[in-house]
Amino acid sequence: MLERKLRKDRTEVAFVLPAGTPPGPVGVVGDFNGWQPGTHTLRPRKDGKRAVTIALASDSTRSFRYLAAGDYWFNDDSAGDHEGPNSRLHT
Repeated sequence: MLERKLRKDRTEVAFVLPAGTPPGPVGVVGDFNGWQPGTHTLRPRKDGKRAVTIALASDSTRSFRYLAAGDYWFNDDSAGDHEGPNSRLHT
């Protein structure tokens, strides 16, 4: 699930997943971090979900996927758009 907060000069996007689904560590990997695994790892929240928040330029389109343990790549269905194998995010 994606949560967006509009700021004056950027959009803060929280990438959110349920706790333990999928099991193990999960990171978000995309064109905003050079597709570098380990850069944006989801952390536990008080509500039990896992999330990481990234500030992105407003009015942009970004491609991303999640990477879980065991080299398991998957998309975010809440993104609403895809480009090839990647989820697309419009800020």
